[in-house]
Amino acid sequence: MTEFSRRTALRTGVLVAGAGALAPGVLAPGAASTALAEPPAPPEPPLIGTGRDRVDGSRKVAGAANYPNDAAEPGTAHAALACATIAAGRITAIDTGEAAAAPGVLGVFTHRNAPKLTRAEGEPPAPLQDDRIRHHGQYLAVVVADTPEQATAAAGLIHVEYAPADPVVEIDDPAAVREPAAEDVSRGDVPGALARAEVRYEAEFTTPANTHNPMGLFSAVAKWDGPRLTVHTNTQGPSAMSSSLAAVFGLAPEAVTVLAPYVGGGFGSGLRTWPHVSLAALAARELRRPVKLVLTRPQMFTGVGHRTGTVQQLRLGANRDGELLAIEHRSTQTAAVDDDNADSVTGVSVHRYACANVFAGEQRVRLNIPGPCSMRAPGEAQGGFALECAIDELAHRLGMDPIELRLRNFAENDPESGLPWSSNGLRECYRRGAELFGWSARRAAPGSTRDGDCLIGHGVAGASFPWFGLPCRAEATVRADGSGLVRSSTTDIGTGTHTVMTQLAAQRLGIADARFELGDSRLPQASLAGGSGLTGSLGAAVDAAVRGVWQSLLDLVADDPASPLRGLRADQLTATDGRLHAIGDPARGEPYSAILRRHDRSEVTAPGAFDPSQQQDGTMSRAGAFGAQFVEVRVDTDLGLIRVARIVSAIDGARIVNEKTARSQILGGAVGGLGMALFEDTATDPGTGRITNATLADYLVPVNGDVPDHEVVFAGAPDRFNPLGIKGVGEVGLTGIAPAVANAVFNATGKRIRSLPITLDKLM
Repeated sequence: MTEFSRRTALRTGVLVAGAGALAPGVLAPGAASTALAEPPAPPEPPLIGTGRDRVDGSRKVAGAANYPNDAAEPGTAHAALACATIAAGRITAIDTGEAAAAPGVLGVFTHRNAPKLTRAEGEPPAPLQDDRIRHHGQYLAVVVADTPEQATAAAGLIHVEYAPADPVVEIDDPAAVREPAAEDVSRGDVPGALARAEVRYEAEFTTPANTHNPMGLFSAVAKWDGPRLTVHTNTQGPSAMSSSLAAVFGLAPEAVTVLAPYVGGGFGSGLRTWPHVSLAALAARELRRPVKLVLTRPQMFTGVGHRTGTVQQLRLGANRDGELLAIEHRSTQTAAVDDDNADSVTGVSVHRYACANVFAGEQRVRLNIPGPCSMRAPGEAQGGFALECAIDELAHRLGMDPIELRLRNFAENDPESGLPWSSNGLRECYRRGAELFGWSARRAAPGSTRDGDCLIGHGVAGASFPWFGLPCRAEATVRADGSGLVRSSTTDIGTGTHTVMTQLAAQRLGIADARFELGDSRLPQASLAGGSGLTGSLGAAVDAAVRGVWQSLLDLVADDPASPLRGLRADQLTATDGRLHAIGDPARGEPYSAILRRHDRSEVTAPGAFDPSQQQDGTMSRAGAFGAQFVEVRVDTDLGLIRVARIVSAIDGARIVNEKTARSQILGGAVGGLGMALFEDTATDPGTGRITNATLADYLVPVNGDVPDHEVVFAGAPDRFNPLGIKGVGEVGLTGIAPAVANAVFNATGKRIRSLPITLDKLM
């Protein structure tokens, strides 16, 4: 899966309630044992888990963490790319003679001599398969040489002739192909509700393309051992990429190993199998030696996706008391000419507010641009900006406090399905966030608060990100020496997955120094590290694996009169200090090591799995994370410069396993939101289709001086869908920042900015 079908998941997502109570200090199941004499029920653990330091932090700061760029195989050759200098047309001639004769060159591959590759389902087009130019920067050739310098120099010697066509690169170009991006959502009678509304609102919002720009340049090191392929690369899903590469090269999935124990950031760009990975593997197979290919920063702008640009129309209808009668939200988003990736931009309007009459429509425009992909908070970032600004504008028209309007239309149940949420702490988020921020002191009249040459503005926005999850597997082991290990093929893109899963492994096994192994597609299959769904899904699989270990140990002692565990069930157990014992009766138990040694076993291993699709019964709607985000801005009246002075985020992330890493996710998401609000714009020249700011010198992102003080508070309750009560928080911290900034700018200046980024020229 390479994109998040989030609207579908939300519209069809229902669940079974019922994780048991959790034992103190460990995340363990808690049904009281009928075999015991009414043991006391274990107390519920705190909502906020221990803020543990990153388990891989010391390796990273010491330079000992091996990222894909650091991978080295004996005899590795190096590859460089030659890219298209037009955005549309065909190749009429390509001369590689000079490049092939250059010093150190081992091979040059173009569409004329590259072997046939299969396009994997849901992935970008396979590279070097035809003479068609789809976008500026498209890979036309890969050159392999002994050194990276030789490969780069030779790639510059390739001469290409084109039959160019007029590129279509702008979202409003009448020549562009337009088509539905998703099925429309319609409930109630929107035209009728708008007609009878006492207050009507209508506006258009635009958001530009944003580029991920993780710190680590994407790379691939490919090596073949006969029919088996091993790839070291930047990916947010080793298992998924293994399957995709197997499809590309016609292999069995088990013949491809993808290794990614450390990834230098992703933000969604690592969710797909991009052409450079296939090219490294192609070259390695043809030359029969390992090949390493590292993208340049400009190639990161054209080769690993971007957030879609949008134009959105919003219409609201309300009574004068603030009741929302109608929401009509239409979006047009950018798409590549030969790629079906799309974001659910209008899904936010379907689910965030209680409203009986809603229409949400998605359209995409086919352009000669690189293929987009999910970028942190896909769809919700763009759609949330439009919706939350519109709600703020409606509140101003009604003379109502923006928080009051939001609470008046709070969705007690999922508005689309009508089912109760599995959890929803948004009310508490508004209350606690407002208290921390000092919202009651805000002056509602725009331009009424000044400090010297600066106008002060305060803004708020709701935040949310829908539930997302995929099946996950894990494997747990306990050994006779008292150690514990849990393994899964997931990776850590900097979010803290390694740390949180190590915590869960230690807590569930009751072994303080238990390890978690990851980053290898040969391990039990994990879902993508994206969509804020990994911690919940993989955590549940870890939980199941530990239960499996316990059951295996119970099977060993079933006929063992020496074991105090004899006769108990796995759901009557917990573990602490390397001992397995009855819940509520620590004395009735024994160490793992004692059981294993007595039965002449060196270890016990068990698999565990979690499949969200198997947990549906139609009683509840799966809830993602919610939040309320508050921003204070200072706007220089002479220069129009905007400075964000402080942020408060109140977040319902259900049970927080590690407060420190969860808070970091909210802080990082907010920085991304500041970039979206004030800086980021992937600019494309309309005449050539070339990205004009494809370096970090020209593409603006927030730096330390742009990031203000930020208070984060967690609210809510454990989620009833997930066995451990977990919801992810990777995306939600971004979704409310851009609209909160825009709303604060209005409060400061009286100017409504509906087009991102908010730059000084829009205020002058």
